[in-house]
Amino acid sequence: MKARYIIFGAIIAIILLAGAFSSGFITARVISPEQANVSAITGGISAIQQDDATPSTAGTSQDLKDLFVPFWQAWDLVHEQFVQQPVDNEILMRGAIRGMLDALDDPHTTYLDPEEYTALNTSLQGEETYEGIGAWVDPSGDYLTIISPMPGSPAEKADLHTGDKIIAIDGEDMTGVDGELVRKKVLGPAGSTVQLTIAREGLEPFDVDIVRDSITVPSIESRMLEDNIGYVRLFIFSDTVGDELHDVLKEMLAQNPDGLILDLRNNGGGYLDSAVDVISEFVDEGVVMYEEYGDGARKPLKARNGGLATEIPLVVLVNEGSASASEIVAGAIQDMQRGELVGMTSFGKGSVQMPSTLKNDQGAVRITIARWLTPNGRTIHGVGLTPDYEVPVTDDDISADRDPQLDKAIEVLKSLK
Repeated sequence: MKARYIIFGAIIAIILLAGAFSSGFITARVISPEQANVSAITGGISAIQQDDATPSTAGTSQDLKDLFVPFWQAWDLVHEQFVQQPVDNEILMRGAIRGMLDALDDPHTTYLDPEEYTALNTSLQGEETYEGIGAWVDPSGDYLTIISPMPGSPAEKADLHTGDKIIAIDGEDMTGVDGELVRKKVLGPAGSTVQLTIAREGLEPFDVDIVRDSITVPSIESRMLEDNIGYVRLFIFSDTVGDELHDVLKEMLAQNPDGLILDLRNNGGGYLDSAVDVISEFVDEGVVMYEEYGDGARKPLKARNGGLATEIPLVVLVNEGSASASEIVAGAIQDMQRGELVGMTSFGKGSVQMPSTLKNDQGAVRITIARWLTPNGRTIHGVGLTPDYEVPVTDDDISADRDPQLDKAIEVLKSLK
């Protein structure tokens, strides 16, 4: 199985779609169960049985056996005393994995159950259709938070904004409820209605009724604007977006545009390979990002040959919903002085996770292994990218169907001629 790296969005960005899940991580590799270095701990209070993998934990087998004595004690007590019997051992096992990773106090190091893991892989395979409200969310905070609505989705039509917090669902208070559980409460079949109570900065909490729908998630759209300017918008860094962008640019450049706008607003991320493919269409050589590990070592990733748009004047649009893969692309273009950034400061997601498939079809664990840096060594995590031209979009702009960020991008391009 070919190793794949994924750069997905905005802390733990998850699509609010029934069955569609795109976890927020920036660089991750998927490996098969045969490749995974995992160990199984099974048995009772005094037994630890390992498979052929050797645990990396320091200590002898006896040390590990002694360490897990209270774990198996708690396991036995649950089976003996819990009021609702019989307990489900598989649920307990999955809960133990979640608890272990939660103890690391890193919102990006998580367990994906089999359904979530399958949906994660499916959601990045080009254009897909799902049911739900269609929004990228962050479940790691006090409340489930909207990162960005998907284009044409019920969430967008309901005017949900980046930063909106879901504080109640169908009148049920979500205070203190785990973000993943809140996410699942929002999900539902097409045609059903969910009422979300939204907390938005500067406003009193308000209710929004949203009718869930079947949502097709595209990778890319393009068109020629007035003033002979090409416009390309990437919605997600799917496994096909590199080829799609190459084809779009070939057709667009045949029209001899004076400049090009790359719109990465509300793009939560995707595959790292696809991000490098996208960057490589606009720069012909050089390091486009670094992975930095705990020991300080840095691994450079370089542009690939064959880009079509390495000379044309370029402006990149970013906003608060631009995360992970989007920030890698925008950060490289900014650092390499290939183009100008217009919009608002990006989300700020820059840690590296590796998902490893677990045996017995039990999903995967995703563990933070590194951070990523821009070509100039800047860290984005928790900071984001500051655009060269900061342009807010107000509620009045939205109501009047104005796009001052796009207008500014056009203005900047004209000045670059």
